[in-house]
Amino acid sequence: MKPVRLPAAATLALPRLALFALGLLYILPGLIGREPWKNDDAASFGIMWTMAHGTWQDWLVPNIAGLAIPDDGPLAFWIGALGIKLFGWLLGDVLAARVGTVAIFLFGVLSLWFATFNLGRRQDAQPLRLAFGGQPEPDDFGRTLADAAVLIYLGCLGLLVHSHETTADALRVSLTAFMLYRTVRYVEAPSLRNAALSGLAIGLLTLTHGWVTPVCFMLAVFACTRLLAQPVGRALRDLGLAFLVAAAVTAIWIVPAHLLQPYNQHPVQDWSALHLAQFGLPTVVAYKFFFRVGVWFFWPAWPFAGWAIWAWRRQRLALHIVVPLAFVTMGAIMALCATAPEQGQLLILLPPLAVMAAFGLLTMKRGAINAIDWFSVMALTLCAAVIWIFWFAKLTGWPAQAAKNALKLVPGFTPEVGAVAFPVAAIATAGWFALVHWRVARRPTVLWRAVVLSSGGLILIWILLMTLFLPDLNYSKSYAGVARQIAEKLPPNADCIETNVGPAQRASFAYYAQLPFTGVEGGRCSLLLLQESTRARDNRDVAPHHRGKQWILLWEGRRPADRDERFRLYRRAD
Repeated sequence: MKPVRLPAAATLALPRLALFALGLLYILPGLIGREPWKNDDAASFGIMWTMAHGTWQDWLVPNIAGLAIPDDGPLAFWIGALGIKLFGWLLGDVLAARVGTVAIFLFGVLSLWFATFNLGRRQDAQPLRLAFGGQPEPDDFGRTLADAAVLIYLGCLGLLVHSHETTADALRVSLTAFMLYRTVRYVEAPSLRNAALSGLAIGLLTLTHGWVTPVCFMLAVFACTRLLAQPVGRALRDLGLAFLVAAAVTAIWIVPAHLLQPYNQHPVQDWSALHLAQFGLPTVVAYKFFFRVGVWFFWPAWPFAGWAIWAWRRQRLALHIVVPLAFVTMGAIMALCATAPEQGQLLILLPPLAVMAAFGLLTMKRGAINAIDWFSVMALTLCAAVIWIFWFAKLTGWPAQAAKNALKLVPGFTPEVGAVAFPVAAIATAGWFALVHWRVARRPTVLWRAVVLSSGGLILIWILLMTLFLPDLNYSKSYAGVARQIAEKLPPNADCIETNVGPAQRASFAYYAQLPFTGVEGGRCSLLLLQESTRARDNRDVAPHHRGKQWILLWEGRRPADRDERFRLYRRAD
């Protein structure tokens, strides 16, 4: 017997305009006015900026001002570079590169919505018919489930930061949602067309990150066909076609990069070998990372998804359980087999978990839903209040302890009231209280009521951080100030700069100071920029050819918020 019994009143869809506005409120804060920060965000922007202002070779060899970066495929960087080419003159290079980030996010949300919609309107997912009628129509039921899946997806803590970074991870999770959608369409209606479109998704995933993840997803698709008892011969034929389409898409980069050997490099071999080395047998470290980080990374999707498996156990071969569970299982295996576990590897689990969570939400008891609502209201309102208190304290000095804690992380920073940031934060806070009042006063019966507060509260927290504290975060995490200091000390007619700085630092210095770093092929330069730790007592971390009296110190400095990192600029004496 199906575990779902719902009246039509519980399946009212979220207004399309409200859903679209919610998506924009989620993605736009953190993109506008934010400088590239000291992590993969700055490094990825550096690759995009180098492509946009470089030669054709830079489009085939992802690099940051001459530093080759074989970690990911070029697709995400092509999109960002294209944004710079088209909109850089109007928006500036940083914001123009993020136009693609917005498009990537919306593409992923739409893919997730349609995947859930197609699963939700199937007969095996429909609720039990009521004795006197009044059950929802299949399309209405599918739309409501799709809205719930999107709200759960937006409420996942692990997606928040990664979706706002100009990295390949943002595209990877959106393409995973697209692959999930294409798999749903293929499994429910096997055809060569659907197989070819699945191959397109596989090829784009390969160009984005690497070939291991797409191969594992192809295995997941094959597993779905076996669990659903579909003809094995047809499945192998269709997967063969998908593989050919994926190979054709991937060849857009692999063939010219292999034949032309830009900068005398072999980017395809380096990229392939690197990804193969990232996976091995499961380790204790990977298990600990997966469960320790996953508890909050997948919240609030994982409790609902786990409940869905239990609630639908009698219909465990239903399509809406088989497909997302196959993707979750394969994603978990890849995460557990990672030789160097990191959060980006967990992102591919979010779309299928959100789909499963939507079907788990169907069977939740009213008491559990109310408990989730009240927890969201109390916890998120408290977090918002704390952010406002710290913002007020850093401006006024009261409460003293809060002001001290807020300013000690940004020594030398002078806080100001933002003319735009403050009204936006105030309106967002008022909107949160209006949402809470609607939920408490109206007591809606719609299915997605259980997650709208979780998603709305998380969006509120993000908006407050990206408005009230964005200047502080830029001051703390950006290398723009250090880059300008180096540019002022740069001798006239400098030929090039050798350096050991990391990818994020190199990208920031190249963009903000236009420092002439050595190219991909290297070279001998008259200047040297070193990145060191202030705690190091010797120069053993410095390459031997960068030591000695032949280097004369021109400048030394660091970011005020980082007491460990130090930069030194040298000139060659001979």
